[in-house]
Amino acid sequence: MHAGLSLVLVSVLCGQTLGFAWPFTAFAATFANQDTPESESDSDESGHRSVAIIGAGAGGSATAYYLQQFAAESGIDIDITVFEKESYIGGRTTTVNAYGNHLEPVELGGSIFVEANEILKNATAKFGLSTEGAITQEFEDIVGIWNGEKFVYTTKDSDSQWWDIAKLVWKYGFAPIKTQRLMQTVVGRFKQIYTAPFFPFRSLSERAQDLDLLSATSLTGEQFLEKNGISGGFTTDIIQASTRVNYGQNLGLIHGLETMVCMAIEGAMSVDGGNWQIFDSMVKHSNATLHLNSTVNSITKSKGRYRLNTTSIDASSEETQRSTAFDTIVLAAPYKYAKINVEEGLLKKIPDTVPYVSLHVTLFTSTHRFSRDFFNLGPNAEIPSTILTTLSPDEVLANPEKGVGKAGFFSISTLRTVINPETLKMESLYKIFSPEPVTPEFLAKLFGTEMPVDLSKVTADSGDAITWYYPHVWNSYPYEYPRVTFEETELAPGFYYTSGMDSFISTMETNALMGMNIARLVVDDYLPAEQAQDEPKLLEQKPLGSENGAEL
Repeated sequence: MHAGLSLVLVSVLCGQTLGFAWPFTAFAATFANQDTPESESDSDESGHRSVAIIGAGAGGSATAYYLQQFAAESGIDIDITVFEKESYIGGRTTTVNAYGNHLEPVELGGSIFVEANEILKNATAKFGLSTEGAITQEFEDIVGIWNGEKFVYTTKDSDSQWWDIAKLVWKYGFAPIKTQRLMQTVVGRFKQIYTAPFFPFRSLSERAQDLDLLSATSLTGEQFLEKNGISGGFTTDIIQASTRVNYGQNLGLIHGLETMVCMAIEGAMSVDGGNWQIFDSMVKHSNATLHLNSTVNSITKSKGRYRLNTTSIDASSEETQRSTAFDTIVLAAPYKYAKINVEEGLLKKIPDTVPYVSLHVTLFTSTHRFSRDFFNLGPNAEIPSTILTTLSPDEVLANPEKGVGKAGFFSISTLRTVINPETLKMESLYKIFSPEPVTPEFLAKLFGTEMPVDLSKVTADSGDAITWYYPHVWNSYPYEYPRVTFEETELAPGFYYTSGMDSFISTMETNALMGMNIARLVVDDYLPAEQAQDEPKLLEQKPLGSENGAEL
């Protein structure tokens, strides 16, 4: 592995795949430009092109940002309006403040991105956002992988890179090296999608075929790894621990492409104060009209334009109903969760109802450390501070979607130390990923001490074992079943959809990529045919080979 198991696992867990605060109170909904009244004509005589973006997460924010850029480069006059039902920008990337202290933001949603994430990395630099660089700890981190019975692997920050690699090779043979090569080949193929002739793309399914990525998406991670000569303990101990912490799914369910993404962790970083700032900056730089606390209730079409009927809630909790016509619509949220009443027959195809993982993210602070007894450790054993999980060898899951197994959780991490504002004592800040709510009974066993019966009522000065507690449940990402077709990018002429990307690769970066792609397609729609940068048809594409020594 590139920098030893410690970097691999700490990168994916310390802060992590998901994060939440409400630092967005200053960014209240704006209604600077009044919507078209219901009685006004659907036709636009001004010459402007108007685009509505529904959702201000990674996909919607990137769509707005690149729309403004591509339109300006092409000399197109475009008005952009963003509707977001929540009170903040960022979607599944957001933070909460430990103890309610704005100086202690903690990621509740998308927590890290990596060197390969070109859009996020470049946007961070362009907007002058400060990053923490490679994830580090304030203390020596011990990373352990637990199968519900015992730790199958542990490593320390203090271990040298070469010692860590030596331990991996000694325990797992050449599987770590073969995995690294395979990951580099697969991710290398995918990264071609950012540039011509593969960008832009109107069909994700066709583009995946052009890049020979269906060989990875058509198989489970377990099957894909075995096909490429990788099996045994390294897959179940290390790779599966990564797919569980990143996607809450085991290798027998998640497809091979997403499995490889889990192992691409070079240069993990995050934005100081929260990654939501990337998307907040994108929206601001797009010059879009932003409507927060605004729900799109229905979409109809008349005289060639789409009409959105929305409900907005202002600071005084008063509702305002609006009806506005647009030339183009971009739905930047999963269709099933948007809950929009779309006029019957308007869409060429309604997106598949894809089940999403219900992930419980629990943040809390405590002066206590994990109990050795909980993990079946001896009295003198060191206790890992970052704990990933996998299945035990004898576990047979009746339902692959209920895949947490004996461990009962996907990960537990000690993020950092914080100062309790009431006691002024140093405490540890913890994060748990689990498929079910965390209970006082579980925490009592985990820490080996009595816990308050009602965790929602703990306070910083209560003297309880838990001094701050914040639970949240996300519909975080789809179950990444093997598949060879993906949702259409254009659901109807001028009606685009970003969330088809989630079943292909579900990350902040790839959602932003789809936003950038759709922005290019929208501008191309408005250009004369001879100017549009639409994709060429890629015929007889030669397989992108195994120049890195990896077989596909």
